Amino acid sequence: MDTTSIKNLFKLKSIPIEPQQEQLPKNESIPGDESFEETRKRTYHESGYRDSSRTNGNHSTLSICLDAVYSKFQNEEKEMVEKQKSLKESYVNEQKNRETEIKALFVSQETKEEQLQSKSTEIENHQHTIETLKAEILDLPRNPEKYNIKATRGASAKFWIGLFLLIPITLYLGTFYISTSYSAFFKSFDAKSTIIQSVLDAQAFSKAWNEGVIEGAFVTLIPFVFLGLGYLIHMFWENKTRTNYIKLGLLFIVTFIFDCILAYEIESKLYELNKTFESPPFDIKIAFTKIQFWGIIFAGFIVYIIWGLVFDFVMKEHREKDKIKNEQEIRLKRIEFFQDKINVLKKEIEEILTGIGNIKETIIKTRGRIEELQNIIDGVIIPTKDYKLYASEYVQGWITFIGEKIAVSRTEKQTMIDDCITTYNTSLEAVGANSDNQNLVYLSSL
Repeated sequence: MDTTSIKNLFKLKSIPIEPQQEQLPKNESIPGDESFEETRKRTYHESGYRDSSRTNGNHSTLSICLDAVYSKFQNEEKEMVEKQKSLKESYVNEQKNRETEIKALFVSQETKEEQLQSKSTEIENHQHTIETLKAEILDLPRNPEKYNIKATRGASAKFWIGLFLLIPITLYLGTFYISTSYSAFFKSFDAKSTIIQSVLDAQAFSKAWNEGVIEGAFVTLIPFVFLGLGYLIHMFWENKTRTNYIKLGLLFIVTFIFDCILAYEIESKLYELNKTFESPPFDIKIAFTKIQFWGIIFAGFIVYIIWGLVFDFVMKEHREKDKIKNEQEIRLKRIEFFQDKINVLKKEIEEILTGIGNIKETIIKTRGRIEELQNIIDGVIIPTKDYKLYASEYVQGWITFIGEKIAVSRTEKQTMIDDCITTYNTSLEAVGANSDNQNLVYLSSL
């Protein structure tokens, strides 16, 4: 019964009073088959009626009496073992589930900590490997044989010396073949010029281009033919096979013949310029007897061979450098590989640490909930719905006495009833029982 119904029940009720006889509440008579709940309600009603009669329905005293009623209700609920067991059953089951959950959380935390240790160890190993590779990169140029690399420690110096020599030799070949090719095929010799001036013309390049594009292109590109032949010496010499030796021999023969042609043409022009009527026609036999003929051949052919050998040496030294450089690059790539693995592992560790933090937070919350549940299980559960029912019966009995036995005006009586109802509501609020949620329970540790 709620407060509104109590208030409406006693608001304007006319109550007759009989002298020398105390009227009991209507609930006084007990049916033969009265249930425990009805008996209990009647008992609270009678207690309210009796306590009201002792205090003349004073609402201030009602507040103290309601505290006693609540304590009495607590004691009664505590003695109801089966009811308490039934009320606590859901909390006991939840506690068991929480304990199972926390065991699983500990197992999960232990697993993640093992993963964390494993990945941390793996990172340390990778970092050690990276430091070793960095040390090897610095040591490779100094001790290549230590790493089974067939490279000479002085390869770098030899390479630069060979390259330094190769550049002026290349310039010499370019100058020589531009001049000799122009002199052999395009130049008109002057009897007043010396042999050197006739063979090596300082203005051969510009004169050839002035005479025509074909002449200019010929003298410009012909040095590259000999440079190409020198490059082929390196290529054939690099792979020492019988076929390459044959190719190399043929290459020398072809180059020698070409140089002979240049020398023959130049020597022929010089011979024609200086011959007399008694001089025989110029032929190969006469050419072989001329010193300048062999000088032109060897000034180009020998230098061309030297260029090819120096070029081969420079390329070999470059390969020596490349061996070390390649090994260094391999180690750099391995460093990048291990660094990438470390970065991945660090991200995984961050995720594991976050997971461990979440697990620990969940464990703390779960432990807190287990303690709350244990407090509920150890305490007495006060069903608010039941207490509100019996408290309302008590107040109804209290107000019944006011309505039946207090001889005051109707207005005063209604004021007393209103004060009692206000006190009743305040008491419900104080013990947490004045809630719309009928499933709410109030925990009290006794």
